[in-house]
Amino acid sequence: MGIVAGLDSSPDFTRIVVCDTDTGAVLRQGYAPHPVDPPEGTRPSDVDPQAWLLSLGEAAGGGLLEGVQAIGVSAQQNALVPLDAQGNTVRPAMAGGDRRAQVAAADLVDALGGREAWAHAVGCVPQSAHPVTKLRWLAKNEPENARRVAVLLQAHDWLVWQLLGRPVRRTTDRGGASGTGYWSAATGVYRSDLVELALGHQAMLPEVIGPAEAAGTTPEGLLISAGTGETMAAAFGLGIGLGDAVVSLGASGSVMAVHPEALADQSGMITSLADATGMHLPVVTTLNAVRALRGTAELLGLPDLEALSELAMKSTPGAHGLVLLPYLEGERTPNLPHTAGTLAGLRRESMKPEHLARAAFEGMLCGLADALDVLRGRGVEVRRIFLLGPAAELPAVQAAAPSLFGAQVVVPQPADYTAIGAARQAAWALGVSQGTLDPRTPPAWQGAAAQVLEPGEELAVGQAVRQQFTAVREQTHPGAFQ
Repeated sequence: MGIVAGLDSSPDFTRIVVCDTDTGAVLRQGYAPHPVDPPEGTRPSDVDPQAWLLSLGEAAGGGLLEGVQAIGVSAQQNALVPLDAQGNTVRPAMAGGDRRAQVAAADLVDALGGREAWAHAVGCVPQSAHPVTKLRWLAKNEPENARRVAVLLQAHDWLVWQLLGRPVRRTTDRGGASGTGYWSAATGVYRSDLVELALGHQAMLPEVIGPAEAAGTTPEGLLISAGTGETMAAAFGLGIGLGDAVVSLGASGSVMAVHPEALADQSGMITSLADATGMHLPVVTTLNAVRALRGTAELLGLPDLEALSELAMKSTPGAHGLVLLPYLEGERTPNLPHTAGTLAGLRRESMKPEHLARAAFEGMLCGLADALDVLRGRGVEVRRIFLLGPAAELPAVQAAAPSLFGAQVVVPQPADYTAIGAARQAAWALGVSQGTLDPRTPPAWQGAAAQVLEPGEELAVGQAVRQQFTAVREQTHPGAFQ
């Protein structure tokens, strides 16, 4: 009955999709990279937020938004935008996983009394990417800037505020707030004392509004929904629900699942995020996923991952006893920050390129299966697993994943699910404002077109490979998961 737009402001570009409000069908789309002009003397993780607005304007050019009734905004998570009392940026936004903040993260963990205290307080243990950690870094390294900070926003909060004409009211959503390190998904409230612990003084924080609420209306009458972080928007765009998990294959890996309640995890392996529907998204991260494949391809002199996959398919499950613990960058799951990778099971018959290639795929997937088991061990139901990322298309991944994960694996066709999720949120807010949708029930859009893979008769073989991997892990790192 109408059209809405979803905006995905990633670290590198803005993508916009225009969708039918009833079906979710993508009608038009736009794209523009962020202008690359880093402020002089800054690091790559310092970003002028105006770049996000410039690429948004370019992506929306050519009448892309003509007839659109509502817009949803999703954006990169953890990008802290510190504003002064007049609403101007105190310094460039601090984006991404900022390695310079690692010492600040350790300081904060100690200052509150350890990992368990943080997990209980806000559902996560500070890492270098968290906004609360960046505040600590700012207070220690740029004290004059820190003193000027009056308002704290994240990327999607700031974009929504700009689209609305910079009103007095500033808003965010549960999903974005849950990644800050100073809002608890379990209690639904800010911990302003943690802002003061990190920054040295209080700051204004955006109002957390509900999943189906509107942040406001532009002067032109365009409804702007709550917005959310890219992880939550992608989950919403995929249409995942209870019983579903998402395994994302990037350089590092992540496993998240929909759960009805927030999980506090004293080990710090689970980050307790909120989703874009009113539910929860516990997330477990591994530092080594596709980077383990790329390292193996380079070692074997192969040009790309497709060649590595083709070689791995010449081996058999279990790689003739060869096991790779892929902890090449240290590891978060299990918590082994200073370890290295391990290659075990070397025998004369296993010392062939195809077996090493197979061991790399199995090691990566077993590491992610370990992360899945962290969630399962806390009562999270996993019946179906969505596998995301370009590496999900590789035959070696698809051949091994269902039996190693012990569940049905769904490989969605490539699409911008983040932008689609933002558009779905816009349709929800629009429907609620018009009285045609329930604020507790999002619009039922068509699910993602996907390839479905079953473990079938390979399940027992896959579990034997997992046992082989677990035995090597326990021998090399005893009690790593205790």
